[in-house]
Amino acid sequence: MSTFAGTGSLVRLAARRDRVLIPVSVLALVAFAAGSAQATIDLYPTLSSALDIIRPVLSNPASVALYGPMSSLTLDSFAVFKTVLLGGVFVCLLAYIVVRRHTRTEEESGRLELLGAGAIERRSPLTAAILLGTATVVATAALTGASLAAVGLDARGSFAFAVCWLVMGLVWVGITAVAAQLTETTRGTAATSLGALGAAFLLRALGDTAGDDNPARLLSWLSPLGWGQKVSPYGDNRLWPFWLGLAAYVALVALAYQLQERRDLGGGLLPSRPGSARGSMRSVGALTTRLTRGTLLGWGVSAVAIGSVVGSIAGNLESLSNDDTTLDLMRKLAGATAGQVHLVDVFFTTELHIIAIAVAAMGISIVTRLRTEETSLRAEVLLTTTSRSAWAVSHLVVALASTAAVMALVGLVAGMADGKRSGDVGTSVGRLVPAALATVPAIWVCVAVALLLVGLAPRLTGLAWAVLITFLLLSELVPVLGLPDWMTNLSPFGHVPSMPAQEGRLLPLVLLVAVAAAVAAVGLGGLRRRDILA
Repeated sequence: MSTFAGTGSLVRLAARRDRVLIPVSVLALVAFAAGSAQATIDLYPTLSSALDIIRPVLSNPASVALYGPMSSLTLDSFAVFKTVLLGGVFVCLLAYIVVRRHTRTEEESGRLELLGAGAIERRSPLTAAILLGTATVVATAALTGASLAAVGLDARGSFAFAVCWLVMGLVWVGITAVAAQLTETTRGTAATSLGALGAAFLLRALGDTAGDDNPARLLSWLSPLGWGQKVSPYGDNRLWPFWLGLAAYVALVALAYQLQERRDLGGGLLPSRPGSARGSMRSVGALTTRLTRGTLLGWGVSAVAIGSVVGSIAGNLESLSNDDTTLDLMRKLAGATAGQVHLVDVFFTTELHIIAIAVAAMGISIVTRLRTEETSLRAEVLLTTTSRSAWAVSHLVVALASTAAVMALVGLVAGMADGKRSGDVGTSVGRLVPAALATVPAIWVCVAVALLLVGLAPRLTGLAWAVLITFLLLSELVPVLGLPDWMTNLSPFGHVPSMPAQEGRLLPLVLLVAVAAAVAAVGLGGLRRRDILA
């Protein structure tokens, strides 16, 4: 029998299971890059009209830390300024989701053991996951590069942009494959792979913000995200970093195969820390909080970092307050369409809405853990001591409370950073904390949709991520591209008040909370009635 017997069948099976998640995610990333570039070109048809806007932002180290340096002072480079790095991070996340789903998740659920009884070799499942993850990354990069060329950007630069994303995504296919061999749980794989992504982002940020003569600039070479940026699309258009990324990808994949040979099925090379001989948790809610503490801690640290960056960048926008074109773009993104609006307030509104969509991902991950616990058979044991309702509600409560807390923390830190600039911390905090909390009802709708899928269609739980991506596209691209308003209203984030750019309205928030409660109730009802592992 061939060393990789059954790989083709496993690839087809994995692709069928992800037949919605992968196409929606790929198209969303393509639309994100091309739509943003097209909107920028429409607003700033010449380089001279754009330079006065971008120079103050580029001079802020916080902006460089978040988005990376701009490749060159050209209109094409300006058009993709935000999407080069942030889009690359999303590509890495997509690679991580696909590879983890078809390696460690399959092992933990016991499905891989059943498949192993068939005519497949030991390496075949890992190979299938790597092939599907690689194909997803390549398709995303290729379609994005073609779409950027189609909207009028330089063809060579568009090809370099695709190489930039390809370098980042391929490395994360390899990193996630290795992480799946080191740990024995999906949570461990997530902590390892996403922790590496956070470390790579930090190293790149430290390197990019260091002075030209500072040895710390070399830190960006330790980050695969930094390798992708070295391609410098629409600037130098270097292609040699691709070989660096490809070499890392090949080395990591080879390491994953070697590690797989040295562990048992269902186990990991890094042993799990044994728990206490006597349990100290007296409720299912305490257990849920304990299981999610790593996620909550990571998001808490991220909230502080993001809030600091957003609050710091706002100070550089004062000089742009008289630019009608910029204000019009920001107003559309924030949903503030009437009245005299200050550019800094519109900026905060836009950034808080984008951050809220990211925080919704945290809430979804907590709720969808119900399905993970179910497929891994841990839920069956737990439900001998508690009710299904208490089990599900504990995850729902943790998701709702943690998302609200993270948004409040973002508003608090951003307000403090902005207040130091303005000299009035109290006023800034008083404006931004309520503005951040105003996005929470929309986040709760996303969490409720995830619970609805867990309760009524557990096999389709992964669609919660596709729904979130759809909400992102409807909220962020529809206003910029001038599409009908009713499309924006299909997203709960389209109903969030444009605070602090405009005064808040209570009625939309109450209605969003009511929708979230109703959807969550239906999901809970479905979970109570259906069979476990249905």
